[in-house]
Amino acid sequence: MKRFVATLIACLVALPALAEIQIEEVTSPGGIKAWLVEDHSIPFTALELRFRGGTSLDDPDKRGAVNLMSGLIEEGAGDMDARTYARELEALAASFRYKAGDDSVSISARFLSENRDEVVDLLRTTIHEPRFDQDAVDRVRAQVLSGLRSDQTDPNEIAGLTFAQMAYGDHPYGSEGKGTIESVSALTRDDVVAAYEGVFAKDRLYVGAVGDITAEELGTLLDTLLGDLPDTGKPIPGKAEVNIPGGVSVVEFDTPQSVALFGQAGIDRDDPDFFAAFVLNHILGGGGFESRLMQEVREKRGLTYGVGTYLVPKDLASVYLGSVSSANDRIAEAIDVIRDEWARAATEGVTQEELDDAKTYLTGAYPLRFDGNGQIASIMVGMQMEGLPIDYIATRNDKVNAVTLEDVNRVAAELLDPDGLHFVVVGKPVGLETTN
Repeated sequence: MKRFVATLIACLVALPALAEIQIEEVTSPGGIKAWLVEDHSIPFTALELRFRGGTSLDDPDKRGAVNLMSGLIEEGAGDMDARTYARELEALAASFRYKAGDDSVSISARFLSENRDEVVDLLRTTIHEPRFDQDAVDRVRAQVLSGLRSDQTDPNEIAGLTFAQMAYGDHPYGSEGKGTIESVSALTRDDVVAAYEGVFAKDRLYVGAVGDITAEELGTLLDTLLGDLPDTGKPIPGKAEVNIPGGVSVVEFDTPQSVALFGQAGIDRDDPDFFAAFVLNHILGGGGFESRLMQEVREKRGLTYGVGTYLVPKDLASVYLGSVSSANDRIAEAIDVIRDEWARAATEGVTQEELDDAKTYLTGAYPLRFDGNGQIASIMVGMQMEGLPIDYIATRNDKVNAVTLEDVNRVAAELLDPDGLHFVVVGKPVGLETTN
């Protein structure tokens, strides 16, 4: 394992320049497509597999099944129980990581070139022959339940779930992907198996690989690893109908500081105005200490330690969110300032100086995202899932720079909806009551 860590550190130091990231599309002999960045400077490869659908595939009465399944994948496979499996993975100096989100289940693998064949065999067994032993189901379920109980006393989690229930209703986005204490407690091993069978299929697979591997070698690897997957998985739900009425929802919680999650309808990632909205968000609330909201809410009035906004273009719905926390007797003022700034940006727009500064930051910071083979592999898979072209990395900053002041201010007027902005406030806010 020490050797793996040393090699990983080398990966983070010897990074390719952004302009040198050349992505090649690879199609295996069996027809599996992947994007590859070939780099033989160190004997290390990062492989990212992502399956569209994620926790949104849960049946309404089986919420949390996909999340529980993803936590069980590495708890034994084939003839290896959990302990034997962990020892085998460590002996190979490899790393596997599994993650379930609203829209995807991902598998991240990191391995040394000298152990590639053995690692692929182990990963294949993991994907194709998970054991889902009852003792492992019970153990991982207990971990999930512990997290859910903790979430019940976390104001940020309470605000997020309350907002999601309002915004998405009965759609899977409107409930917790990890499930509830009741739903997770009721899940059986058969439910876990059904979740597994719904997720892992070729019709929702995206692959990125970066490192010491050729296109031919990657093609062979993909067919060995994934060629026997079913062609289709469980149907993905339809689009969510977003419903965010303007106003305030107060959730009583005994704490000296209130937490507020606020938002409105957003903008899709494939919308022609997305980059203008992206730059606008940086100026309004996404740019850290330089953003308008941080200046007005924190620097000028001292109402919070931090406030920020972010675009959330999910697969099945898009929203525009922000968060702020403040003392119970000051949160109402913070909300008033945020709403005023939302309205000011919508009616007055931004300045040329703000636009220029935003472009400088966004284009300058972009290369810093590519901080290692694993991160690059993950970014490439995200690009595929979003339908972006293979040359997007090279052209992304050009798209940012092409945004004009007219673009930003037009989008600000069209997108920002101060009257439709809803605040979910968790705490004991003074001077605030639920409005609808």
